[in-house]
Amino acid sequence: MPRTEYENQLQRIQDELLQIGALVESSITKALQALKRRDLETSRQVVEDDDEIDSRHLALEEQCIDVLALQQPMGGDLRTLVSVLLIASELERMGDYAEGIAKISLRMGDDPLLKPLIDIPRMGEIAIQMLRNSLRAFVNHDNEAAMQVAADDDEVDALYEQVFRELLVYMIENPGTIRRATYLIWVAHDLERIADRATNIAERVIYVTTGVLPKSV
Repeated sequence: MPRTEYENQLQRIQDELLQIGALVESSITKALQALKRRDLETSRQVVEDDDEIDSRHLALEEQCIDVLALQQPMGGDLRTLVSVLLIASELERMGDYAEGIAKISLRMGDDPLLKPLIDIPRMGEIAIQMLRNSLRAFVNHDNEAAMQVAADDDEVDALYEQVFRELLVYMIENPGTIRRATYLIWVAHDLERIADRATNIAERVIYVTTGVLPKSV
């Protein structure tokens, strides 16, 4: 049976959501690599790239609103479209956090890192995987995968607490490190928030498949 134009519209919306997710993932990855390598040019590129994420987010919103107004979807399709709107907003915020990391790197300028980065890159790896898995769970309507995203968030939270405590010790023992330590705390905070946003996407998966939005997953 041939696909209807309505079905094609829904598929294009889903495809665009995944494209935005890929852009956000790339921005997070590049921002962290630039921070670690002290690559200010790549940091500037991440800041510039956020404009594309923002514009595509707005365009996707318009697509969703058009379908909602003209097709008046019901049931599962309505839940999916509403969730796409909210997920796109979560992705846009993740892009802002990646931009924030890049701006921190630019504020650091030529200053060397206070310490070798170990836990922060690990936080980034987990957060990126959470983003990837949450979008995959959304596409596949996979509640089990969504629940795993929430479990992974606990590890990111634990790493954030570890990073915060370690950097606090640096600041107490040597006040001269306060500025550089604070920059790294900001980076860790941005990654922790990215993981939280991925968890929010996982919650939307459960809403799409069950019609019930959980208080927490």
